[in-house]
Amino acid sequence: MSDMDIPAVGAPARRALIGAGWTRLDQLTAVTERELRALHGMGPKAIGILRAALRDRGLSLAGEEPDA
Repeated sequence: MSDMDIPAVGAPARRALIGAGWTRLDQLTAVTERELRALHGMGPKAIGILRAALRDRGLSLAGEEPDA
């Protein structure tokens, strides 16, 4: 678990991300918001946290601008 760098998004969202095989924040640059919302346990708050964490690193979800 030391290589996992997903921020604190809540247990259901964390389980959904792990179940989808996403354990690193940079992996989410290939994922759209729509794909995240389709995961059971992933809500708007968790997506907002992930989006902010990506933005802090100059990254974004697929199809979005890093500054958005």
